[in-house]
Amino acid sequence: MPISPDTLKDAIDEFLVYQENVKNLSLNTVKGYRNDLNKLCDFLDGQRPLASVVKEDLRFCIGELTRLKTSPASVNRFISAFRSLFAYCRRFEYIDINPASEITTVKQPKKMPRFMSQTEVNQLCSQPEEQDLLWKTRDEAVLNMLYSSGCRVAELANLKLSDFSESYKSAVVMGKGGKERRVFFSEHAIDVFKDYLLERNARFPAYKKDSYIFVNQKGESLSVRGIRYIVARYSGVEGTNYPMSPHAFRHTFATTMLSQGADVRIVQEMLGHSSISTTQRYTHITTAQLIQTYNRAHPHGSSDEEPKGNDNE
Repeated sequence: MPISPDTLKDAIDEFLVYQENVKNLSLNTVKGYRNDLNKLCDFLDGQRPLASVVKEDLRFCIGELTRLKTSPASVNRFISAFRSLFAYCRRFEYIDINPASEITTVKQPKKMPRFMSQTEVNQLCSQPEEQDLLWKTRDEAVLNMLYSSGCRVAELANLKLSDFSESYKSAVVMGKGGKERRVFFSEHAIDVFKDYLLERNARFPAYKKDSYIFVNQKGESLSVRGIRYIVARYSGVEGTNYPMSPHAFRHTFATTMLSQGADVRIVQEMLGHSSISTTQRYTHITTAQLIQTYNRAHPHGSSDEEPKGNDNE
């Protein structure tokens, strides 16, 4: 059995190494754990003995975050982080009792994912052609591939030529938890992608084939932050003036597929969701869309957001 860490800080350091090197969690996920667990150290003193932490201490931390007007979502992320930490410590018998076992998350208002209408996504994807902002062919490929595949932004940034099928109709991406899945691209996305490849190869003829597909103006791999910047420019005041994030394309992909009748389990597979409940939240969005359309179009439609009646009918 491993040597038990003496202090709370020692346990946190070991836990983070385990998450990154054994569980192969993404750097962003590990960074999130680190930020939240550093707060735990600030509240409780990281040098105190690990075994001295009790559930009342954890409830005190939650109370402090609430007093600081921290959002419920951030509080729940903090709770999830320390619950994972103490579950790890109990698993390896560093502690006899898990002080977080009875700690529950706080209630938070349900927030629907932000997505675009078909008109909005078409307008955004056409911005590189209409606006002379950055790199037209690259940016057009980025926007259209985000929308047609439902990729996470990191999955798109990490694509290499070897990940693609011969016709570029699909690619294998590495999702969360090191899970591979195949994503697909529309004919239009493929066309603009081919244009980008030709231009990239002309600009940077020495570019290595095993390097990342998307590059910046210097020929260096385009980062996740770089893709976020591209989307921000074209959806900002210089473009559609309706600010969006890359993740909005993923939400839009999901709602579009479900509203067109795709099976929820197929969409789950395409998005790489480990739980179908995560995918099912998009069915609520499409239902809300149907209700709003009915109320606007039908002569007997209600002016309310939802039609009257028994929710159980």
